[in-house]
Amino acid sequence: MTQISYSAPVAVTGATGAQGGAATRALLAAGRPVRALTRTPGSPAADALRALGAEVVRADFEDPGSLRSALTGAGALFAMSTPFGTGFAAETRQGIALLDAARAAGSVAHVVLSSAANADRGTGIPHFESKYLIERHLAGLGLPWTVLGPAAFMENYANEWTMRSLRAGELAIPLPVDHPLPVVAAADIGAFAALALAEPERFAGRRIDLASQWSTPSRLAAAIAAATGRPIAAREVPLAVAATYSPDLATMFRYFQEVGLELDAEALHRESPGIAWHTFEGWAAAHTWRFDS
Repeated sequence: MTQISYSAPVAVTGATGAQGGAATRALLAAGRPVRALTRTPGSPAADALRALGAEVVRADFEDPGSLRSALTGAGALFAMSTPFGTGFAAETRQGIALLDAARAAGSVAHVVLSSAANADRGTGIPHFESKYLIERHLAGLGLPWTVLGPAAFMENYANEWTMRSLRAGELAIPLPVDHPLPVVAAADIGAFAALALAEPERFAGRRIDLASQWSTPSRLAAAIAAATGRPIAAREVPLAVAATYSPDLATMFRYFQEVGLELDAEALHRESPGIAWHTFEGWAAAHTWRFDS
């Protein structure tokens, strides 16, 4: 087994996005060198990472040569994937290609993979299943690994799809307004990833679902209203309507309603008290809300 070198850079995928960016900032704050992997190393987001002290290199999931080059000499890897914009089969293929490149690099001694909460439970949710296939591949590679399963991202409640309904004074969501829902801040995912990479002997071989807080659509709407000074009320959207926009997300919310996510946030927080564990209320108050369309 390759010995971890804490002076070698941690390669971070998705570094110009919410999760990877949060992991990059947490690792740099902890004094770990970071190699940010991106398809667009000349972008403003990549320039911002350089300003923080990260090394930025080009890597394309569809270009195995670029992955091998980007991972050569890296001591660890924060890996994530997305089906949005590419598709579920592409996500799995790209995630596996990344992990295979990490193994081939010979220097990567720990992989922290970001998946989805309860993705290992046969949910039938397409973008959970595509991630679980990547998890299974990682488990068979012979590399030390940790899988993180984030709950619903707090940041999703400020994306453009959600802002459309917020501008009309509603948080439209395919859930009963008082249905329990675990949420997580990207900053908490990044902080936990940095913790797992700092303490591999504690976290290697573990799959850990992450939530900053349990909430409900009504509480989320109230928090946004308090943060913005605008009247916002939660409204349940029928699953059939949601399916016309995204069958995948409709399947996810049907699972949330009929089965529900299992996640012990209190135990998680007790085990890792050094993580900030944002509340949605605090996150919403700190967020810059833009209601101009």
